[in-house]
Amino acid sequence: MPVIDTQQLTKLYYSIGEVSDLLDVNASLLRFWEKEFDLKVSKRNKKGNRLYAVKEIEEINKIYALVKVKLYTLDGAKKAMKSKDPSQIYDSKQVVISKLERIKIALEKLKS
Repeated sequence: MPVIDTQQLTKLYYSIGEVSDLLDVNASLLRFWEKEFDLKVSKRNKKGNRLYAVKEIEEINKIYALVKVKLYTLDGAKKAMKSKDPSQIYDSKQVVISKLERIKIALEKLKS
């Protein structure tokens, strides 16, 4: 299951469709999480479509990690989000693996 590497994001704002594609979930799920977890979308375009900043994508990423990867209930995920302990949200093994994958990609780029 994908977790977004926010360091790889290059744009200032991402549409709800782009974020849902990055996480491989429906846009309706992001809207649902927005209501359930009281996420504030800082910007909308002229049509009223949501535009997510990297900071907001990080919050969505935390929710995704808890609900989809660690299989928390919504109530459990809300409690974990309020907690300041990042080990509750991200598995340390998962963090190490994602960092190693980024290093591997960077080395492959240098090699070619």
